[in-house]
Amino acid sequence: MGTRDSGVQRLAVEAAAFGVGYASLLCWASVALVASFGGAPLASPYWPDLPWLRTDTTGVAAFAIGAVSLVVGRYLRLRRSRRAPVPPSPAGRPGALAAVQATAETAALLATAAFAYLSFNAVTHYYPLRLELTHLWPGPSEGTVRVIALGVCILSVAVAHYLRSAPRWSAARDRQREVLGHNGVRQVEQPAASPDLETRLGGRVDPG
Repeated sequence: MGTRDSGVQRLAVEAAAFGVGYASLLCWASVALVASFGGAPLASPYWPDLPWLRTDTTGVAAFAIGAVSLVVGRYLRLRRSRRAPVPPSPAGRPGALAAVQATAETAALLATAAFAYLSFNAVTHYYPLRLELTHLWPGPSEGTVRVIALGVCILSVAVAHYLRSAPRWSAARDRQREVLGHNGVRQVEQPAASPDLETRLGGRVDPG
């Protein structure tokens, strides 16, 4: 019962993390639309009931919260998948690799979103690529961040693809090793002997 309760709690945390991550990305997307189309000043409150919370500050906070939440949710999902029945592998996959895969997949998603936003923003405005990305700290410019996001996409997509393919590759390698004998010599399975004529006819065959 304790193991079952623990599994239910982990699943609840996983679901909550995905929910928070999804809502945070929606919040960031709404700020990105304001920045691209200029519907309201970014220094204005995102929510009138919180006049001290600027719209652009909300977007930065939502992006950070979404990144952390999606990494946590994806990590818990990968750990849950490892506990499901799978072909046995002597090496297994440590939790650190699941964390790296979750981080890479989330980074690929967020870097793609950031690259798309900055590129679209450059289409609707002619000057923002030279401006600072946010008022919270000096630099880098939006153009520099767009190039960084492109580099993050290259690295994160490559790492995520490798780690998603690694279990299947490892399983094939383990099956190949099982075919090898202890002395490293491949053990070739002999084909089953074909039944003789007497067996196929169901009785003894009299000569002549």
